[in-house]
Amino acid sequence: MSAKRIKVGIVGGTGYTGVELLRILAVHPNVELAAITSRKEAGMPVAEMFPSLRGHVSLAFSDPAKSGLEQCDAVFFATPNAVAMSQARSLVDAGVRLIDLSADFRLKDIAEWEQWYKAKHASPELVAEAVYGLPEVNREQIRGARVVANPGCYPTAVQLGLLPLLEAGLVDRGHLIADAKSGVSGAGRKEEVKFLFAEASDNFSAYGVAGHRHWPEIRQGLALAAGGEVGLVFIPHLTPMIRGIHATLYARINSADKGADFQKLFEARYRNEPFVDVMPPGSTPDTRSVRAANLCRIAVHRPRESSAGSDTLVVLSVIDNLVKGAAGQAVQNMNIMFGLPEATALGHVPVVP
Repeated sequence: MSAKRIKVGIVGGTGYTGVELLRILAVHPNVELAAITSRKEAGMPVAEMFPSLRGHVSLAFSDPAKSGLEQCDAVFFATPNAVAMSQARSLVDAGVRLIDLSADFRLKDIAEWEQWYKAKHASPELVAEAVYGLPEVNREQIRGARVVANPGCYPTAVQLGLLPLLEAGLVDRGHLIADAKSGVSGAGRKEEVKFLFAEASDNFSAYGVAGHRHWPEIRQGLALAAGGEVGLVFIPHLTPMIRGIHATLYARINSADKGADFQKLFEARYRNEPFVDVMPPGSTPDTRSVRAANLCRIAVHRPRESSAGSDTLVVLSVIDNLVKGAAGQAVQNMNIMFGLPEATALGHVPVVP
């Protein structure tokens, strides 16, 4: 293991992705946690808010303006959208490498970002150089990046499930469907009636049917893989669980490619990927199998439709939205950026039950 030490700051340490970053980085052998910011909770010991970190994190929350972030090697932004873009320029100019877990640098089309996020972008020049942090696609670019746009949770599960098909050109890229479900932690740590226990428990509902902010992000990544625009129907759902994303993905097989071995295609595409597990034929991965782990499990199915043979392929993709869908992937990106073994501090075995 390299003796390299990375001085790390976290902006926005009181949300679910922030505490998940702390959980992972607290046991990272190459990380020195230097600052964890929160204007509202400045001065409060982190372990007072999150007792699970007692004995592992001794820092107190600090005001961002007084936290010395410019002295860090890397800074994670675990903040709401439109926060990182306002602070990024000064930190990058100071030589800090940024990993943003919000959506501020994910979309390359500034006008499209402003349309979906209802704000004027504060650092459009950094959007142009930011690298989209899906290691299974952009690993080499991530190595030299100054700004990494960590993917969203839904986009991670959906893209990993569809990329092999589009890269190989075996399906109709104009008719893709992503039917995805998320636990309530995907909405963040905030007070809203619909996320109260009595509202979310014993309930199941779709949302964002007319349009969801992750839709343009998913389309952007899939279009790059396909070499052209894609048609995507993306419908997210809220499920009565805390963590996890389950994406059921549908693609129409090209008539000339019905004889392809899709299982072998996926196995070959992800053979050397440490955090993607292509499961045996007939498998149905569940969210519990990836709980608290930086892992995406994928299964490929060819349902029976008629005697003429099926032209529909179904891919099941599951992740933990807070780990491979957020904080774990962010640490994976940091490891790549600083030349560390990619799996450092990310070997957590999934938690069952």
